[in-house]
Amino acid sequence: MSDRNAERRPAGELEARVLAALWAADGPLTPGQVQEMIDGSLARTTVTTILSRLYEKGAVTRKRSGRGFAYVPTEDASGLTARRMHAELAKDEDREAVLSRFVSQLSDEDERLLRALLDGEEDAR
Repeated sequence: MSDRNAERRPAGELEARVLAALWAADGPLTPGQVQEMIDGSLARTTVTTILSRLYEKGAVTRKRSGRGFAYVPTEDASGLTARRMHAELAKDEDREAVLSRFVSQLSDEDERLLRALLDGEEDAR
């Protein structure tokens, strides 16, 4: 008997690979095209399931393409990370504590960057 957990990928790895393929594309991709871009190591049904889940999360949009769909990311990688940060913040009732903890754990450079962004500096970097 094999240990199935030993074969499992880290949470989000497949979604990240699929999104990376979509971000690298010049336009909408079908599940088959995504499968080819990530070296065909996943079954097309798996890619389709991942794309459907990303669609349900609002991370991609889709339009009809033949009998199936072609997918496009709704945001770039930075936008998606920001959306995830907002979602995590919304889960906790004590926003002040969460934000305080977040800021206290920033590196000096990230804190400087955040301060510049909050102050409305054009070129915060």
